[in-house]
This record gives sequence, C-alpha cells and structure tokens, in this order.
Amino acid sequence: MDFVSGLPRTRKGHDSVWVVMDRLTKLAHFIPVNTTYKTHKYAELFMEQIVKLHGVPLSIVSDRDPRFTSRFWRPFQEAMGTRLKKSTSHHPQTDGQSERTIQTLEDMLRTCVLEDG
Repeated sequence: MDFVSGLPRTRKGHDSVWVVMDRLTKLAHFIPVNTTYKTHKYAELFMEQIVKLHGVPLSIVSDRDPRFTSRFWRPFQEAMGTRLKKSTSHHPQTDGQSERTIQTLEDMLRTCVLEDG
C-alpha cells in the first residue's frame, strides 16, 4: 500500500490516490482519497474496497506512513488477523511491484493533464 499525493484537487475534493496491490494477482486498486482523511476513514475504505472484494488479507506490506503505523490501524488489522509488514526505508525494491504500478499511474495521470491542458 502506498499513496500518490500532491495531485490537483478533483471536483469531489480528492487530492491523492491510495494504491493497494494484490501481490498474488498483481491487481491494483486505485482509491481516490483526501490527505485530510483520518485513519478510521481508511479503515472504512479498506473494508468497502478491498475486503469486500478479496476477503481479509493474510499480510500487508506498506511503507512507514503514519496512517499505517497509527494506534488505530495496527489493532484494526490485528483484530482481522492480518500481519503488517513494513517496507524498508529507501529501498523501494522491497515493494517493487507497487512502485512500478505507482510510476505507471503517475505517467498516465500526467498524460491526462497534458491532454486536457
């Protein structure tokens, strides 16, 4: 899990994209979010967008973003039986598939912005 942030605000107020990758199927979920969301909002979106479709994951790899190291998120995942794994700082190869997917998403968004111009 990671974020693409610093995007222009949409009409619905979103300014970031939460990228959630299924490492087995390589399926990527791009969830529009706002940087002001609190951790419980991410938990709600996680249940609606990920668990509803795929079930509870056995493990999650994420960076050390405070949203995923919070006092809420860790107990939330532990209660579901999900192990949280953190990618190593400054070593994006730990979660290389996500990083490549994020780069592709950024390229596509940049192209859309340039075309609409």
